[in-house]
Amino acid sequence: MKDSFQTLKTLTTKSGTYGYYDLQELERKGVAEVSRLPFSIRVMLESLLRNEDGYQVTREDIEALARWRPDPGEINVPLKLARVILQDFTGVPAVVDLAAMRDAIKAKGGDPKRINPVVPADLVIDHSVQVDAFGTAYAFFYNVEKEYERNRERYLLLKWAQNALENFRVVPPGTGIVHQVNIEYLTKVVMTGKRDGLTLAFPDSLVGTDSHTTMVNGLGVLGWGVGGIEAEAVMLGQPYYMLAPRVVGFKLYGELPEGATATDLVLTVTEMLRKHGVVGKFVEFYGPGVAKLSTPDRATIANMAPEYGATMGFFPVDEETLNYLRQTGRPEELVELVEAYTKAVGLFRTPEAEEKVQYSEYLELDLSTVEPSLAGPKRPQDRVPLKEAKESFLAHLTKPVKERGFGLSEDQLQRKVLVKRQDEEFELTHGSVVIAAITSCTNTSNPSVMLGAGLLAKKAVEAGLDRKPWVKTSLAPGSKVVTDYLEMSGLMPFLEALGFHLVGYGCTTCIGNSGPLPEDIAKAVEEGNLVVAAVLSGNRNFEGRINPHVKANYLASPMLVVAYALAGRMDIDFTTEPLGFDPNGKPIYLKDIWPSMEEIREAIRKTLDPELFKKEYSKVFEGDERWQSLPAPTGELYQWDPESTYIQNPPFFEDLGQRKVEDIRGARVLLVLGDSVTTDHISPAGAIPVKSPAGQYLISKGVKPEDFNSYGSRRGNHEVMMRGTFANIRIKNLMLDGIEGGYAKKLPEGDVDFVYNVAMRYKAEGTPLLVIAGKEYGTGSSRDWAAKGTYLLGIKAVLAESFERIHRSNLVGMGVLPLEFLPGQNRETLGLTGYEVYDILGLEDLKPRKLVDIVAKREDGSEIRFQAIARLDTPVEVDYYKNGGILQTVLLNMLKEAKATE
Repeated sequence: MKDSFQTLKTLTTKSGTYGYYDLQELERKGVAEVSRLPFSIRVMLESLLRNEDGYQVTREDIEALARWRPDPGEINVPLKLARVILQDFTGVPAVVDLAAMRDAIKAKGGDPKRINPVVPADLVIDHSVQVDAFGTAYAFFYNVEKEYERNRERYLLLKWAQNALENFRVVPPGTGIVHQVNIEYLTKVVMTGKRDGLTLAFPDSLVGTDSHTTMVNGLGVLGWGVGGIEAEAVMLGQPYYMLAPRVVGFKLYGELPEGATATDLVLTVTEMLRKHGVVGKFVEFYGPGVAKLSTPDRATIANMAPEYGATMGFFPVDEETLNYLRQTGRPEELVELVEAYTKAVGLFRTPEAEEKVQYSEYLELDLSTVEPSLAGPKRPQDRVPLKEAKESFLAHLTKPVKERGFGLSEDQLQRKVLVKRQDEEFELTHGSVVIAAITSCTNTSNPSVMLGAGLLAKKAVEAGLDRKPWVKTSLAPGSKVVTDYLEMSGLMPFLEALGFHLVGYGCTTCIGNSGPLPEDIAKAVEEGNLVVAAVLSGNRNFEGRINPHVKANYLASPMLVVAYALAGRMDIDFTTEPLGFDPNGKPIYLKDIWPSMEEIREAIRKTLDPELFKKEYSKVFEGDERWQSLPAPTGELYQWDPESTYIQNPPFFEDLGQRKVEDIRGARVLLVLGDSVTTDHISPAGAIPVKSPAGQYLISKGVKPEDFNSYGSRRGNHEVMMRGTFANIRIKNLMLDGIEGGYAKKLPEGDVDFVYNVAMRYKAEGTPLLVIAGKEYGTGSSRDWAAKGTYLLGIKAVLAESFERIHRSNLVGMGVLPLEFLPGQNRETLGLTGYEVYDILGLEDLKPRKLVDIVAKREDGSEIRFQAIARLDTPVEVDYYKNGGILQTVLLNMLKEAKATE
């Protein structure tokens, strides 16, 4: 490693002497005014200083970022991160790729044991548990049993990885939610590692394969969610390439008033930032109000960065961060190192340090103005003050669908359905709350709202109140520590008395794993076509996400989740209407049972003990008896089961080392697409239709349609996923008039079929394929299968007016060439229809952003000649493309190193 600016210094604490790269030295030497940089930019700058090698990270990269301005322009940042975190849905394909890489290196005579994450990686199994059983003491055990039954094949792979891979740890099912486990245990805030005989100290930083990875920003840790290809690249030691962002400074001042919670604060912040517009930006919180927020409060705000649209919402390290590390049982030597290091390097927040920082844009919020709120019924940014919730819900019933309403007529408003059970009967109508879920890392990581919910439940039970019989209640905390402190406080029995029994430690309702509604409730909702509601303490409430029978979904604090379970309906004004009546007929209002801030603080003081965290996390990687008894394959190579429909060895490395970069000749166009085609259009997602190529493949393997599961659950099987690429029912191939969905035309014959079937016919002929698109190709979430599926269909290049940054890099990562029309040109201006045959010339001597020649030959023999930009933006990306992708590059480099040492 280089150290062009001589910033390497040493620091001594009680636990030892550490080397570190001193950002402030850049200011002393006149390179840049580091003290005016946002703290989040400083963390990125430290990574560049520490990883300067003259190839992936250069002196020029460091200078450019050190001179960041509020309007940064285009500064490319090759960020090297400290670790990677994965959840099981998105982690399975990454493990499949690592297992396939081991097979590939073995086939080339290399040592499979060399294939391990270079950067430490942790996978937390938290996305697979569903709320089947609820409201009873055995719900947790039943749901975990079903989880193992449904996911056995995937878990066998993950357990193999836990044992076979170095630098890779798995947190087994039934333990916690990835982001809560991350803040309570995995993050150290300051990492250490050996280099050249010196122990280095440096900031924790990470990417994760889940958008809410940002939760860790509440502890001053740089991190956000990415797609699988990017996570794998980082895991294998490659940089994460990004543009230096604009940073929004969000000033907080004042204090939260009595009755307001951290959830109410985050819903207010989400609403404000969505209105301001922060997509692609960092948000950094500062001001005197920050010191008034606990770390769990900050983590709640940081968690919802995807909902307000920012890359992350960052709270720099300060005294409260140190307090949280102690509260969660971290060793005192670590806390001491975090304090000493962040102060030495200029990453510790103080009022004086904040004054110097310059931001790109500014917002501010007086915390005393925050009021009890919900968000819904369809988006997390649509905050509704609690006092207006009834009025808002009733208005949404008749609002047009295009205005996020439900479009009911006056006649439809009167619908009611009688439900009869053995010992009771009741009516369901529009606004009946059928799901009340204390769920999601967003709020279950915060003791103030969890103990608040317990206190509210206690007062409700003591007042003689009960949940309504049509409400499906659940408690799915993000770690076992939560149930520990609820039990220690004596509040768990009161939550259980209202039906909030433990159903699992996982994402559950927030990601749509709410499980089915009771049969009689589901039947009534269908019969009356009712707009019923869910109230959950989560972060996402998009229509159709939570439960197929529930159209209105509201985000709320755990306390309000309990309140709505008691009320059983959305059309209630808690300020004027009682929740219910005590045995003597006295009305009980929400204010009568709402716990005070002092009561909540007292409960925290009595029950939140660092020993709880030490106990629960001491064996976090061991798992229960079910996990320990799984007969997972052993050995350095994974034993692929050819009959598995969930896990298969992908063909990404079949031609390893044999790729020749040459001109693409005789290419046909598979799809012509318009503007803003998203990764949701490209990547397989949701249910697998029976008549689709993926459905037919599963049937051919003996899988019944009721056992298809989803594309998401089968991400480890390329045979399913490639058949679902470009299969979205709303995609529009402009080569087909009046046909919507995943279809293409086989040329020159002209017959129309599923995209997959047409692509395979071209592949059998040896015909390379091209996709032509408009502006912002690949917008939306970073989905690795949007690029993997493109590659497996035989698509050699994508020609677009512009690309979304992450999808472009994912295409390069899979060896697919992104081509960009020259400014002012596009498909229409050049007269391209997609019926031409294409030659793409000049690829043999590729350089970053080279102009390549394209010849499009029409059926009548005439030609359209034009140039396009090969969007390989750096020498590293040129190497990726030449080798067939990121994973191939890593493998080939390993083989070269092995030969060099022989």
